[in-house]
Amino acid sequence: MNVHEYQAKALFRDYGVSVPEGELATTPAEAAQAARNLGTEVVVVKAQVHAGGRGKGGGVKLAKSPAEAEKAASEILGMTLHTPQTPPEGKLVRRVYVEAGSAIARELYLAILLDRAAEKFAIVASTEGGMEIEVVAAETPEKIQTVLVDPNLGLQDYQARQLAFGLSLEGEQVGRFVTFLRGLFELYLDKDCTQVEINPLVVTEGGELFALDGKLNFDDNALYRHPDIAALRDPDEEDARERAAKEIDLSYVGLDGNIGCMVNGAGLAMATLDMISHCGGSPANFLDAGGGVSEEQVKAAFKLILQDEQVKAILVNIFGGIVRCDLIAQGVVAAAKELDLDVPVVVRLQGTNAPEGLKILEESGLDLIPAETLAEAGTQVVAAAAQAQ
Repeated sequence: MNVHEYQAKALFRDYGVSVPEGELATTPAEAAQAARNLGTEVVVVKAQVHAGGRGKGGGVKLAKSPAEAEKAASEILGMTLHTPQTPPEGKLVRRVYVEAGSAIARELYLAILLDRAAEKFAIVASTEGGMEIEVVAAETPEKIQTVLVDPNLGLQDYQARQLAFGLSLEGEQVGRFVTFLRGLFELYLDKDCTQVEINPLVVTEGGELFALDGKLNFDDNALYRHPDIAALRDPDEEDARERAAKEIDLSYVGLDGNIGCMVNGAGLAMATLDMISHCGGSPANFLDAGGGVSEEQVKAAFKLILQDEQVKAILVNIFGGIVRCDLIAQGVVAAAKELDLDVPVVVRLQGTNAPEGLKILEESGLDLIPAETLAEAGTQVVAAAAQAQ
């Protein structure tokens, strides 16, 4: 789960992580009032959407008066923001964050995430703040430093100082950075974050450290422990299909292909997507129906898949371990009849009651294409999608 910048910064404040003062606004008039309340010579009006690169898309503007802040907000609010991190259709801006301007001397980069290979927490820092870290890694990897933190020991002061020295911080700035990083690391652990990113972390002309931007990602599986974090979810920023899938305990991620997929088990789902690509096709979604998928969930899964107008064929790939293949077949038939399917459907059933399931498909009178192997299923669905174009 992601949150907006203004929400991330509120959490930063709770953990003693320094951020500039700011106020949320949903109208140009509120933005003007926020600028008056802040009382600084310059304010920054920022679009609040779940995407980076907002400045490049015109979603960040400077204002030197409340009137200018009102004008900037009127230009940003209601716009469809396009950045390298938004979907192709862009994102509608519904709110802005009006923040006090900072006298920036330097821009740095700082992030905390999990290094699964090392089984430790990784703290990544760079002197090249304000740039995309992927670009820095590709062009000047020597400017990125990483410290691995043992979960059993936690963050040590010497590790924080090591990073501070690597960022060319001096004097009192080193102590400020240690305090800053400790608060950030505590937030990361307490709230079950999967990633914390500050880009840029700025050093002001007065030597202060501020998180000028903030991105927080949280582990969905841990949200039951954090109702305060779950309450920050913004449904408007989520794919409507993914939101609907969560409500019926399905895992769904929309992709940009034309072959819909319904699979049970995340590993099998990934293998199915790989096979479709290997056969020359392009998946339209990842959909894991889970090991105990029911007939109703099968129908709901079909509805989700068919909401994507790009879908030209569907592949159902089920391994009957916990779930019975005959129940899945009944769900497929019921969905096909209820939804009046007009796209070809390839069905592969293996495992518990697979013969019974295939018999149900054969006797349904529907134009369903059976497949024995995953390779056969991939070949057939790619061909069916191409023919339906």
